[in-house]
Amino acid sequence: MTLSKTKASFYRRLYVAHLVASGIASVPAVMAATGMPRRTAQDTLTALGELDIVCEFEPAPGERHNIGAYVIRDWGPIDPDWVAANAERLRDALGYPPRP
Repeated sequence: MTLSKTKASFYRRLYVAHLVASGIASVPAVMAATGMPRRTAQDTLTALGELDIVCEFEPAPGERHNIGAYVIRDWGPIDPDWVAANAERLRDALGYPPRP
């Protein structure tokens, strides 16, 4: 199945939000889980706001140089239970590797 650019972008955002909510919550961790380049991972995390998903970077206490993790504060109109139940389907559609 070939995804349109619009659908691939939407699925990618949902899947990355799911990863963050599951504890895979840094740019390097998202890159490792998906195989996406750094810039794509960063852009996808930033673009979650376009779906009204509130995702914020939370610096680790006492750390410097942007050490920390992203946190989903609000899923907006997206049902996180649906995303979790369909995460494998989203991952498969995007061609990402299985999670360890």
